[in-house]
Amino acid sequence: MKKLNAGLIGYKFMGRAHSNAYRQVNHFFNADAYIVPRALCGRNQTAVRAAAEKFGFETYDTDWKSFIKRDDIDFVDITSPSNMHMEMALMAADEKKHIFCEKPLAMTAKDAKTMWKSAKSAGIVHQVGFNYRFVPAIRLAKRLIDEGKLGSIYHFRGLYLQDWIVDPNFPLVWRLDKNVAGSGAHGDINAHIIDLARFLIGDFKKVMGMKKTFIKRRPIVESMDGLSASGISSGNMGDVTVDDASIFMAEFKSGAVGTFEATRFATGRRNGMSFEINGSKGSVKFEFERMNELQYYNASDPSYQQGFKLISATESEHEFAGAWWPPGHIIGYEHTFVHEMYSFVQAICSGLKANPDFEDGYICCKILDAVDNSIKEGGWIDV
Repeated sequence: MKKLNAGLIGYKFMGRAHSNAYRQVNHFFNADAYIVPRALCGRNQTAVRAAAEKFGFETYDTDWKSFIKRDDIDFVDITSPSNMHMEMALMAADEKKHIFCEKPLAMTAKDAKTMWKSAKSAGIVHQVGFNYRFVPAIRLAKRLIDEGKLGSIYHFRGLYLQDWIVDPNFPLVWRLDKNVAGSGAHGDINAHIIDLARFLIGDFKKVMGMKKTFIKRRPIVESMDGLSASGISSGNMGDVTVDDASIFMAEFKSGAVGTFEATRFATGRRNGMSFEINGSKGSVKFEFERMNELQYYNASDPSYQQGFKLISATESEHEFAGAWWPPGHIIGYEHTFVHEMYSFVQAICSGLKANPDFEDGYICCKILDAVDNSIKEGGWIDV
């Protein structure tokens, strides 16, 4: 069987999720190649060495530029903060390395387009990390829509609700710095429901939005670890330069309308991603905190039978679900990364286009930027 040597940049939240996926792909899927955790890259030598040992990588490095040029790496997996995505991806493309890159693809749509064009010209496989596309219940929603079970689509309502920075004393981590993250809730979590809307019902026509930063100054920290931090400097405060919440309306090219809300200030919501889609023949509703289930309403049912039906997407007929456990034995968040990594491996082996690829990442960035422009101009903006 073909071997693919993985070079992973980043070892915290997404780095852990991706490195776990490398191991699990060939335990459960009949992939055309198996992933070898070859090398791990991070800035802190002590921390990256410990992570490499823990995650099972053969080697580690602290210089990402020399790391990308290594001859023993077949693909580069970028889980660094957003401000590093473009430079890393362009170098990887120059080296003819396949690329997997976390979302948002870039700080701006212009940069994302540059990344897409570079990867396309290099003839490499390129994929962006929209892992929610790979939830079996969401694939079921896509199937119902494609089969016409919902009829003409009228509405998309998307929510992504978190609460991890509600405390005003929560420190100023990198995700709250526009120079590093690019944006706040908008680019971080609105990006996911934007991509799901495109995946499920099609392209956007125009948008209009608003943003809000509720806590404008926070304690400065000495070190960060994923979404947390340590060594808070007493009395020293810094400016929050990203949004805490982003809300926008959209019209799709199909004529459907949509609403999107992303916030890190929804007290009590840890990872409340959900959407509802309404059509002429039916509706679907999904809630990620119950990710194995899809609610489906069929308007053609007799009136005495009408109501939302709860479908457990754990039967083997559901995409990806059949690789795991017997029906009713649910899967979790980490499995979405296994599914997307399996799809990435298959794209490399087949030479076919990955899905979602950098073009999808670029289009998502275009929509994110259009919302920002609508806020600046105070009106609707065409995408």
